[in-house]
Amino acid sequence: MIDNSNLDTLHNSLSGDVLFDNLQKSIYATDASVYRKIPLAVAFPKDKKDIKTLIDFAIKNSITLIPRTAGTSLAGQCVGDGIVVDVSKHFTDIISFDEQAKKITLQPGIVRDSLNLFLKPFGLFFGPNTSTSNRCMIGGMVGNNSSGSTSIKYGVTRDKVLEIDAILSDGSSANFKEITSEEFIKKTKENTLEGKIYKSIYAELSSKENQHEIKNEFPKEIIHRRNTGYAVDEFLISDLFGGKSPTINVAKFLSGSEGTLAFSTAITLQLDDVAPKESIMVCSHFTTIKESLKATVTAMNHNLYNCELMDKTILDCTKSNREQAKNRFFLQGDPEAVLMLEVSANTIEEAEVLASNLITDLEKNNFGYHHPKVYGKDIAKVHHLRKAGLGLLGNMIGDKKAVACIEDTAVALEDLPNYIEEFTKIMDKYQQNAVYYAHAGAGELHLRPILNLKKKEDVVLFRKITTETAELVKKYKGSFSGEHGDGIVRAEFIPLMIGEQNYQLLRRIKKAFDPNNIFNQGKITDAFSMDKNLRYEIDRTEPKINTIQDFSDSEGILKLAEKCNGSGDCRKPAEAGGTMCPSYRATKNEKDTTRARANMLREVLTNNEAKNKFDSKELKEVLDLCLSCKACASECPSNVDIATMKAEFLFQYQETNGYPLRSKLFANNAKLNKLGSIVPALSNLVLNTSIAKSFMGVALERTVPKLAPKTLKKWFLKQPKSKNTKTIYLFCDEFTNFYDVEIGKDAFHLLEKLGYNLEIINHEESGRSYISKGFLKEAKKVCDQNISIFKNLITEKTPLIGIEPSAILTFKDEYIRLADDTLSAKKIAKNTFTFEEFLAKEFKNKNIDTSLFTTKPRTLKVHGHCHQKALSGTHASFQMLNIPKNYSVTILNTGCCGMAGSFGYEKEHYAISMQVGEDTLFPKIRNCSSETEIAAAGTSCRHQIFDGTKRIAKHPITLLKEALN
Repeated sequence: MIDNSNLDTLHNSLSGDVLFDNLQKSIYATDASVYRKIPLAVAFPKDKKDIKTLIDFAIKNSITLIPRTAGTSLAGQCVGDGIVVDVSKHFTDIISFDEQAKKITLQPGIVRDSLNLFLKPFGLFFGPNTSTSNRCMIGGMVGNNSSGSTSIKYGVTRDKVLEIDAILSDGSSANFKEITSEEFIKKTKENTLEGKIYKSIYAELSSKENQHEIKNEFPKEIIHRRNTGYAVDEFLISDLFGGKSPTINVAKFLSGSEGTLAFSTAITLQLDDVAPKESIMVCSHFTTIKESLKATVTAMNHNLYNCELMDKTILDCTKSNREQAKNRFFLQGDPEAVLMLEVSANTIEEAEVLASNLITDLEKNNFGYHHPKVYGKDIAKVHHLRKAGLGLLGNMIGDKKAVACIEDTAVALEDLPNYIEEFTKIMDKYQQNAVYYAHAGAGELHLRPILNLKKKEDVVLFRKITTETAELVKKYKGSFSGEHGDGIVRAEFIPLMIGEQNYQLLRRIKKAFDPNNIFNQGKITDAFSMDKNLRYEIDRTEPKINTIQDFSDSEGILKLAEKCNGSGDCRKPAEAGGTMCPSYRATKNEKDTTRARANMLREVLTNNEAKNKFDSKELKEVLDLCLSCKACASECPSNVDIATMKAEFLFQYQETNGYPLRSKLFANNAKLNKLGSIVPALSNLVLNTSIAKSFMGVALERTVPKLAPKTLKKWFLKQPKSKNTKTIYLFCDEFTNFYDVEIGKDAFHLLEKLGYNLEIINHEESGRSYISKGFLKEAKKVCDQNISIFKNLITEKTPLIGIEPSAILTFKDEYIRLADDTLSAKKIAKNTFTFEEFLAKEFKNKNIDTSLFTTKPRTLKVHGHCHQKALSGTHASFQMLNIPKNYSVTILNTGCCGMAGSFGYEKEHYAISMQVGEDTLFPKIRNCSSETEIAAAGTSCRHQIFDGTKRIAKHPITLLKEALN
């Protein structure tokens, strides 16, 4: 029996960590599959010695080690009840790179896209390209033998693996690489575990009967996506086992073994030259899935670099995703399927010929009704749309989800139309509208039934559909796992797929590698049951959770958390772009991902027996570093809005446990500033003393923002009545009113010059500070008051605009969930804009006279506020600042600044706040010349930029006002 003292001892013996608190075990209980197993502990080894220590502990205590990198496996490979060994944090080095030989050796925790970013200057890249490529790691790709959209041109991961340095199940080290047949025989004579492994392989594969059985039962050789069981068929090319090759490489056999045979510590890969620089994507539209599959056979005669399918279900999911809706630009009508057909050449003229020939061939065969060509950067947008497919499926409202179980089948391309026709009959029998998407050109579609795995009848269907599909794949001699692996969901079907005799062969090879069964038990051999250990208790009574915010758009807060399917988009590194998730980027801890927070919310809200289900120290800890940036509301394909759920948690938790003094001070910032503005100079002096900062819990390194001598509202009251007739209402937010008064004045003068009558009426604060600190009763009160004040004023002709993004955007976001008068709230939201959105729209409608602005050149770099990026976008800032003819404007590809309202001021969060800034923002600001102006709409952003770089950033309003003649 292993107790905490044993785990403490293990922790103290490692350079890395072993964590076994409920929080860590809960967030590592799932991956991107439908399974859940609470592990014994989670280990974060720092070196090979740590891994050997873990192996020794596993042997002595008869437990299993579950290797894990990004945890994006769809089949349950990373789920187990032993120790999860996460190498994603420390095993992240490139060990060596040989440009001439086009080889690289690296540790398993390197992200695939980050690797290719390193290789780009050398004109090389690692070919396999999964939909998770911006966060999946090489170790996981080798474990699953990943393929992705480029496999039709560049092959699968196994094709690229040259060497693997591994630690074997007895703690010894081994290097697996290409060796001659003679060297292989020599290794069989070594008196080591490695020698015994070679001896076992030789004995098993020398058998003519076994060779015949493998050839007879394994998938067709023409199917290059073949990942069912262990790749024993890989050995048959050797002259030792009836083939012609004088060499043999066990490293290729390990690719696809899911961490069940050895623990990889270094991997050597063969690289490819980057694709020709000119590409065109033909996005062919079809009225039926069947037609698109027949067209695939024709299209594949055109030397394609990509041949991917998206069906109507996937396309419909993109409509409601803020990030992906803008990538639908190429769509015409409502197609049942779209094929993404990419051709590449060295010149655009050559690519045009290839694309035109492809379209001609498709039209000659009466395939498709629309064949738009996509060029340049727009191609990446289409790829992003397809790659988001996996996560977007989690965006389905309610308990019915597109379930991964039969999503990885691969058949020969010529068999694909008939196979899908028979598959559709199975779906029709069970009244299923399945999802069809992904790698049509490789004979593999990610087919998913729509099931509710909380209900017993659908769990029964889960097994029935999987079993019948497995039998159908076997009929076509296909592969039941093309690239996602067997894991838990498919492993028990391996005997059916390759025959019992071959399955027993796999078991004997597993025994040779791992006699004590310590590596990833229950996967590939002696499998766990595919319909047990699911995420949800079957036929449970759904918890009733009352919330102050309205979560009916997801059927409640719990189902909003459950929309997270574990795809791990929140683990993408800073160089991948976007903002999500700033805390993970700073710490590299799974605990600080959107996924972990959603998982913990699901765990606690489902299982907490306390009267207040939100009363959980684990929830408090996992949400502590959430900056409420709202990136997850748009960048997460499932739109899992953690910021909104954090606000609800803080409210519910504090209702039971009390509201801390500092939170009260920050939440009531506007009220306190109203008092402080009576004597602003004295207030500024006192608040910036170390005593005051210490009392408030503010980091001593910070400067508390200074109150203006006069509020904007007071200044406005003394302005003469405008003669302009086009009336717009300015929401005088609490930040502009007390701190950024000069920006408010700039807004007034700018709009006056442009012909607008700016009105500021008596209204409440935005409630942003209340929301961020969980004071939702107070937030709801100001929300309802503001809705009542504005509902009869705000129309399409008299819009509401705002200066501070986090304040004005509450009308478009949180107010919809908080307001009693929801209809009025939604009406106001439709006519509410950031200042930049309003002027960009007016400029587009030719309502702004550009002659009013200077023609002098000026270079501007724009950092977007997180809420702006998530809820409205930064393109309006770009358009507005381009009104002056000779302004050169660039939107910086920066993530969160790290300040996040009060977060960066709090003493315990200061270091993380600055680290978030260092991830992307600060370096890019420092790289700007002194002549370049920095624009930032957020007041927090401007303060953080100054604290981190000593550069003064200006609001876009100020920069445009300065441009007036």
